[in-house]
Amino acid sequence: MKSKGKLIYRMGDATAPQGKGPMAIAHVCNDLGRWGKGFVVCLSNRWPITHERYFAWHRGKEPDAAPFELGAVQFVEVRPKLWVANMIGQHRITRKGGVPPVRYEAIKAALTEVAKFAVQRGATVHMPRIGCGQAGGNWHIVSEMITRFLCERGLSVTVYDPPGTKMPDDQPSLFSLL
Repeated sequence: MKSKGKLIYRMGDATAPQGKGPMAIAHVCNDLGRWGKGFVVCLSNRWPITHERYFAWHRGKEPDAAPFELGAVQFVEVRPKLWVANMIGQHRITRKGGVPPVRYEAIKAALTEVAKFAVQRGATVHMPRIGCGQAGGNWHIVSEMITRFLCERGLSVTVYDPPGTKMPDDQPSLFSLL
């Protein structure tokens, strides 16, 4: 039986993952093909290919890519043994009728694909607090998904918070909402 991976929190920059060996940086994108706020700005500054490939994927110009839709993932190799996982887990870019753009089912599907990719390559997974910035998601729900779909498959995941960031502790758990 495979041992459970760890969920580690670290202050720092998710575009500069700490560790050795293969790594994947996962983040959430919208389904409109827009890129320009939040974590994607850091990615673009470090590796312009990440947004170039995202736009090509959105326009249908990525050969052998999954359809550009909620739950899909595009893996972009930014240097040897380091990939950025563009996960479509946000519908539109603003709240509509009080509902945030985060789509938990899409993040679940995307995390499942990231897990397969990482296991095949022996990679660790790194990320900001996905789905909780521009997408407006609840970190307790997302972190439970990360534990279930990544850590329980033996993957170690490091979540990076920028220095000085504090997430609220009063958000309900996924299971308290059911």
